[in-house]
Amino acid sequence: MKKVIVTTTINPPTEAIHKFEAMTDWELVVIGDLKTPKDYKLQRGIYVPPETQEKYDKALSDAIGWNCIQRRNFGLLWANDLKADIIAVVDDDNIPYQGWGTNLLLGSETEVNYYQTAQAAFDPVGATNYKHLWHRGFPLQMLPKRDYSGKTKKKMTADVQADFWNGDPDIDAICRMEHAPDCKFDEACFPIASSALSPFNSQNTFLSKRILKDYFLFPHVGRMDDIWASYYVEAKGCKVIYGKASVFQARNVHDLVKDMKMEYMGYENNLKIVNELPSNPEAIMNYLPERSKEAFVLYQKHFN
Repeated sequence: MKKVIVTTTINPPTEAIHKFEAMTDWELVVIGDLKTPKDYKLQRGIYVPPETQEKYDKALSDAIGWNCIQRRNFGLLWANDLKADIIAVVDDDNIPYQGWGTNLLLGSETEVNYYQTAQAAFDPVGATNYKHLWHRGFPLQMLPKRDYSGKTKKKMTADVQADFWNGDPDIDAICRMEHAPDCKFDEACFPIASSALSPFNSQNTFLSKRILKDYFLFPHVGRMDDIWASYYVEAKGCKVIYGKASVFQARNVHDLVKDMKMEYMGYENNLKIVNELPSNPEAIMNYLPERSKEAFVLYQKHFN
């Protein structure tokens, strides 16, 4: 089984990158950006500099733009070219714990804490020991309506395993400004799944190759790139299981007001998206700017 780790960075190799690179049963692909150090080097991983990406697909590169995390879409294409069966999408500030990526839930039946809900969306963070927090991209209008009473045990097979993150969790800027949490998630809460669409990110997430064509980190939508990707693939039938924390996030420096502004498209549109997509996944296109739509078309051509 071929397993590939994908990330992008503007930093020199971090502690997390060194640890991912040392995993001999995985292959690491790091996508460079214009701000990435020119002398960026890996010992055994693959570094893809900007000029190589331009040669690979100039039109896609132009449509995505530079100095953005969505450059990692090139990493997904590299993983596809490497014939990866499982693709892990990570951030360079998520330090993996011992045993990261060794007990994968993809492709096999797993018993989960399953939350049946009549709501249009499910927040996995609220199902943990941090009930006052919520996952980035969960519709804010639904926060008072979160209901975890429909919990049962169920066996299911996942296309995505979205592992959690101790330390600074993936919550939105409003939540982070209010609570400034330092989390240690209770492992007994996991694994988690739901009947509704639920947000998952691209910072510690394992993907089955079968969803790779549809899993695209939409550029030009701020910090909703991976969130809208998650809603889109789930609406198309992808099953996601949330796993216990397998990294510690020592979060890179962020301006929370800037983050909040970059999340505004989600604050405004996420509720409409989770209501519309289950009956029509392609409705996501109604919320994308033209350059984002163009980039998605160019990305999908690599799978035809």
